[in-house]
Amino acid sequence: MNKKTVQDVDVRDKRVLVRVDFNVPQDPSGAISDDTRIRAALPTLRYLLENGARVILVSHLGRPEGVDPKWSLAPVATRLSELLGQPVQTANDCVGAEVEAAVSALASGQVLLLENVRFHPEEEKNDPAFAKQLASLAELFVNDAFGTAHRAHASTEGVAHLLPAVAGFLLGKELDVLGGVLHNPARPFVSILGGAKVKDKIGVIKNLLPTVDTLIIGGGMAYTFLKAQGYEIGKSILDAKHLEQAGKTLESSKNIELPTDVLVTDHFQNPTLVETVAVSAIPAELEGVDIGPETITRFQEILRGAKTVVWNGPMGVFENPKFANGTRAIAETLAEIAEHGANVIIGGGDSAAAVEQMGFADRMTHISTGGGASLEFLEGKTLPGVAALQDK
Repeated sequence: MNKKTVQDVDVRDKRVLVRVDFNVPQDPSGAISDDTRIRAALPTLRYLLENGARVILVSHLGRPEGVDPKWSLAPVATRLSELLGQPVQTANDCVGAEVEAAVSALASGQVLLLENVRFHPEEEKNDPAFAKQLASLAELFVNDAFGTAHRAHASTEGVAHLLPAVAGFLLGKELDVLGGVLHNPARPFVSILGGAKVKDKIGVIKNLLPTVDTLIIGGGMAYTFLKAQGYEIGKSILDAKHLEQAGKTLESSKNIELPTDVLVTDHFQNPTLVETVAVSAIPAELEGVDIGPETITRFQEILRGAKTVVWNGPMGVFENPKFANGTRAIAETLAEIAEHGANVIIGGGDSAAAVEQMGFADRMTHISTGGGASLEFLEGKTLPGVAALQDK
């Protein structure tokens, strides 16, 4: 990575504004149900605290419409203080006189978590005056929120033009890992793409096809490609706008693998009928919800020969245990090859949720903290939150 990191600047006694991604899931009571993103920020935060910085944290949570106590970062502060082993102070806003006073009172080695930055609509508009208010709190900016690096918001991109701006350890690791996959992968290199719609992944497909040895397509998006091959797909999900593009992609590529059999049902939420059929025999009244056993075996054979794998998107409706076999089989196979030295990268989002839920997360080489950001990076797009950081 050619961007400066926290190790390239002097942080002692400096007020350091750190953009973190604490957009964590919560249960109905408001308690944090998965603290993965909080734990991912710990190496950067510990480095700053051990080196005497005055740490000011800024993050979003959810998609609030104005100020909404439901989306307060207070529960995050409680969990973060437990993980850091020291108190985390909180502010009732992220800008304004009270916040400025709280920042002024910070001593070296102390942490202040600002309130949800998205309580202000100016955040997502990347409003210059709002970015200036945030920047005025600090002398240095650290971006460690890879999950929002593809957004040009005030707290990710705006402040980076107003303060000396560097990457945190998490952001740096994400760029190094994903960059290595794009530019120097150990071979054979296999990518697995799933999820619902072709439109979400078509850019990644285009960018990866010249690089990968094999591109496996599963999940809901596979049915658009199957339709492009002339198969009837029943009531399976179809991205009609990208059907022609899917067909052209298949015509121009010899390294794409599609399902040969699938699981179909009458209703994916409340199924009364579930059966396995060849992709050439999907009934008109049923919809595909997972890859079938023949496909699982073939995909596993390909993966067991791989040295590098990037996986983004589940193979079916894995949230329903009846339709999770394909996703589980892929996750288990990737865990096995990772333990035997393959470089296995899970590209965030639903894939990350699936491997976490199924108990394979700690066996993977790397799990990205950014679903949308990792997709855009793999598409070859410039991430605004990264581009604005200082070059080495």
